Amino acid sequence: MKRSSPPAGLSSSGDAIEAIEDPDAIAAVINDAALAYRGVIPADRWHDPYMPREELMSEMRAGVKFFCLRQNGRVVGVMGLQHVGDVALIRHAYTLTSRQHSGVGTRLLDYLRRQTDRPLLVGTWKAATWAVRFYERRGFRLVPEEKKGALLRRYWNISERQIEESVVLTL
Repeated sequence: MKRSSPPAGLSSSGDAIEAIEDPDAIAAVINDAALAYRGVIPADRWHDPYMPREELMSEMRAGVKFFCLRQNGRVVGVMGLQHVGDVALIRHAYTLTSRQHSGVGTRLLDYLRRQTDRPLLVGTWKAATWAVRFYERRGFRLVPEEKKGALLRRYWNISERQIEESVVLTL
């Protein structure tokens, strides 16, 4: 008997990708994974917790729709998708430290790519070279430095200091 493929977002092992609106569960993943930034991004950009609950709620009110990967019922990765103007932004993509390099981020990114037909942009810290490589290995290209500021000002609501320290990648 032929086995059918699992539904979109569900693997054969039962791991599920689904929308999530629980700010505490989302923040737990973000703040665990963001510990990798400590000592890497400029000290004036680092704070603990990295994503305070109110800041996360503000992002959600601004239209960031979060998705998560659950394994054995536990949220192990989160990634946001935000439609802004004519593009879609990948926002706040994080995997629990203990589950990194296991395909969680790739599965979430592949799922979000199928949720939009708009061009995709992602912004990240330029010092987070592991994040830049992650996106480049999945087909994203770095936007030239001379174009990045205009994109960050048009599609994100971030400080000039963060613009200085960020890169943008496009697909």
